Amino acid sequence: MTGTGTFSPSPLARQLSEVATIEGEFLLRSGSISHQYFDKYRFEGNPDLLRQLAKEMSKLLPSGTEIVAGLEMGGIPLATAISLETGLPAAFVRKGAKTYGTCRAIEGQDVAGKKVTIIEDVITTGGAVADALRLASLEGADVVATVCAIWRGDGNPKVQAAPHLPIYAVFSKEDLIG
Repeated sequence: MTGTGTFSPSPLARQLSEVATIEGEFLLRSGSISHQYFDKYRFEGNPDLLRQLAKEMSKLLPSGTEIVAGLEMGGIPLATAISLETGLPAAFVRKGAKTYGTCRAIEGQDVAGKKVTIIEDVITTGGAVADALRLASLEGADVVATVCAIWRGDGNPKVQAAPHLPIYAVFSKEDLIG
């Protein structure tokens, strides 16, 4: 559901861009350098924007999703808001299994045998999504897709390390910057 054609930003895209776009030089998780950065914590910490974004992201959830799983750290508030919007249970995916307590990588829900949609904030190459997919698979989840707020990569949304995994984005970087 990313924007195409003539640029005409939606009111939500305009608000996200105004709140979260920062100019400068930024090292991305992918290792590339960007002169524009979408600071997701600026919109995730805003209750009105978070609520609106959760509604839009909820529309992109594949039918049959049983659990939404937010990636540490930016995907967690989004997954929580989507859970509140849809009534679906939320799980929280760590970057790795804890070495204490439950020693699990995924908290909040037992994902084994469940249809799980990964929730992420901003995706450029999908490295964090690929890591989460691996962890979820180790716990027996059936990951059906990823839904993200912003696709900042080039071309159609995809995870380089998991090209079979559908990625649904509310906005592309072009939707936010024109």
